[in-house]
Amino acid sequence: MVYALFYLPIDLQESLLADTHHFDDSKVLTAQVRSNLMRTLCTTDSDLHNSCGWATRLLSARDISAHMLSPTQYNLNAQAMDATIDLINEVMKRGVNVKEIYIDTIGKPETYQKRLERIWPTVRITVAKKADSLYPVVSAASVCAKVTRDAALEVCWETYESGDAEKEGGARSEIAWGSGYPSDARTSTWLKQNKDPIFGWGNECRFSWGTAKELLELKHADLKVEWPVDNDDGSDLRMTDFFVSKGEGGGDQLVDWFGKRVTEELELF
Repeated sequence: MVYALFYLPIDLQESLLADTHHFDDSKVLTAQVRSNLMRTLCTTDSDLHNSCGWATRLLSARDISAHMLSPTQYNLNAQAMDATIDLINEVMKRGVNVKEIYIDTIGKPETYQKRLERIWPTVRITVAKKADSLYPVVSAASVCAKVTRDAALEVCWETYESGDAEKEGGARSEIAWGSGYPSDARTSTWLKQNKDPIFGWGNECRFSWGTAKELLELKHADLKVEWPVDNDDGSDLRMTDFFVSKGEGGGDQLVDWFGKRVTEELELF
């Protein structure tokens, strides 16, 4: 998941982004148009580059799953909100005078907006549904996020494909995983054809994702798992047993690992 922030002078939002460069919701723009806009934004002599700034925060599939499947259940909405707040804080720390904030909502707009207003009470904050199609600055941020995501997927796929080629003696996989959306036929096809019946997929897949969970829960009649018999020996072990050496002459394991404390009797050279 990629979250992005875009900032510029307030009076340039409509004239520069909407009227001049025609930013729009990234979902209605083609990949080529998004790339061209990003290229213009990164060109040093362009009006976009000289008037605007942007930043992104990327959350890996492994990290998202680890948080969502942990006992504390740090859900995706909370992770997204925290990523957005961190992005804004970092821009403010760089000295950007932020007067207005526009955000595409996660969950209920009212709840999200109240939380942000408690953090920045002097800033005018607007949280709305489909904000990326209502406010050009949010449209620009969505373009930055989508282009960054596409580039990250491409790099990740190249690494995955090269690993497959080595395992298969140089053969190249012809099935790409697509955009990562469940509505993408390439994505669903790749998930089905590359799933290990026991371990699922690698770090490239978010196991907390509903689409992945459904595929993981499918039963395999030809798959049998045998669990080892529990061994009661050692069941009375305490946590400290792993840090205290047993037996004569065993010494202190912590000292063995980290050395002895320096005292006044020791000289350092």
